[in-house]
Amino acid sequence: MSWGETEDVGMVGRLGAGMLGCLGEVLSVTFYRAVFTEFLATSIYVFFGLGSVLRWPSALPTILQISITFNLAAATVVQIAWHVSGAHVNPAVTMAFLLGSHISLGRAACYMVAQLAGGIAGAATLYGVTPAEVQGSLGINTVRSNITSGQAVAVELILTFQLVLCYFASTDRHRNANSPAISIGISVALGHLIGIYFTGCSMNPARSFGPAVIVNKFTVHWIFWVGPMTGAILASVIYNVLLYPDLKSLSQRLAILKGTFEMEAEDMEEAKQNRQPVSLVNVIQMV
Repeated sequence: MSWGETEDVGMVGRLGAGMLGCLGEVLSVTFYRAVFTEFLATSIYVFFGLGSVLRWPSALPTILQISITFNLAAATVVQIAWHVSGAHVNPAVTMAFLLGSHISLGRAACYMVAQLAGGIAGAATLYGVTPAEVQGSLGINTVRSNITSGQAVAVELILTFQLVLCYFASTDRHRNANSPAISIGISVALGHLIGIYFTGCSMNPARSFGPAVIVNKFTVHWIFWVGPMTGAILASVIYNVLLYPDLKSLSQRLAILKGTFEMEAEDMEEAKQNRQPVSLVNVIQMV
C-alpha cells in the first residue's frame, strides 16, 4: 500500500470515527436519561407554577405567593435535575448554553423538545385536576392593556437576561461546586416580583407554551419567545465573552457542537500515552 493510499484510508477512518462520535452521544442511555429528566423537571415546574396563579374564589393569589411558589418550584426541579441534565428546564437557557459552547446541537434540540412537551404535560395535568370554574385561562402569559408589545418584549428580555446570567454563574464548575438550586430559585422569584405587573412573567417559553396549547390561546404568544430568547442570547455573549471569557479553540467548539468533544479528548490522551520516543534503533528499523 502506497503512502497516498494510507493517507486516504486514514482520512476515511477519521471521518467514520467523527460520524460515530456524533451518533455516540445521541444513542447513549445517559443522553436519553438527561432528555427525560428535562421533560419531567419542566412538567413539575409548570404544574406547581401555574397552580399558584389559579384564581380560587376563597383565596385569590397574591404576587408574593406566586413569586415564592415559582421560586420553590425552580429550586426543587434544579435540585432534582442538576446532576442528570444540567437542569435547564427552559428553552432559553438551553439556547444560551448552546451558543456558549457548553452543549451539543443534538442535545440542545432534544432538550427543547422535551421542555416544550413537559410544559404541555404539566399544564394538562393541572387542567385535569382543577375544577372547571377555577381553570380560567390556566395562567397563560398576557400583556397588560397599558403595555405595548415593544415594552413587553423588553421586559421579558431583561428578566431572562438576569436569569441566564445567574445560570451561568451558579453552574460554572470553575467558580462554584455547590448546588445552584437556591440561587436559581432566587433569580426566578426576582423576575416574578417585577414581571408579573407587565406580562405575568414568563422568562421561559415552555412555561408560556404549555398552558397556551391546553386552552388554545396564542394571543401575543410570540412575545414570550422573542423576549426570552433574545435575553438569553445576550446573556450568553456577555458572560462568555466579557465577564468570564471562554478560551476554547475553534476545533473544541466544533467538537462540542457535534457532541464529539469528550471522545476526541480521550483519543488525544490515548495517542499521547501510546507515543514512543524516537531512538536510533527505531530509525534503523524504519530504514
